[in-house]
Amino acid sequence: MRALTEDDIRESFVNAGADELRLVALPLDFVLIDWDHLDFLAWRDPRTRGRGYVIAEIAGRAQGVVLRAADGSSQARSAMCNLCHTMQPADQVSLFTARKAGGAGEYGSSVGTYICADLSCHENVRLAAPLAPSEVRASVDRRIDGTRRRAESFVASVLETAGARGSGS
Repeated sequence: MRALTEDDIRESFVNAGADELRLVALPLDFVLIDWDHLDFLAWRDPRTRGRGYVIAEIAGRAQGVVLRAADGSSQARSAMCNLCHTMQPADQVSLFTARKAGGAGEYGSSVGTYICADLSCHENVRLAAPLAPSEVRASVDRRIDGTRRRAESFVASVLETAGARGSGS
């Protein structure tokens, strides 16, 4: 991923209004990010509970989405993140939703998926040992590539326009 400035990050968000952009808090380790080894940027807002961000490069351009984490907890014992395909204890995976970009988002359309609660997918796919006994690990390179593709696909789904007014997903 190419290096981004704070202004680049704020300009990348496709589903945020001016008020939301003012509230964006960068990751605490922003100045230490190793951009050459980053497939996409994802972090939880250090100041606003329940908010997160994902930025991926789509067609050579940084595209970001503001996420909201669902409140509550699951009764399940374990859950799988839909980005990194890592099995985790259920309390470490959360449902995140993103309002769609443009008019679709203004009418309430959104997309959601289950993601690692701390948005650490980038690091999770680089772990050498399985995180759960029943987890089958593909090669690390394939896992990294798959996670990047799924993150890009999720961001792209936020950019898609809804077919009809008020049709939420």
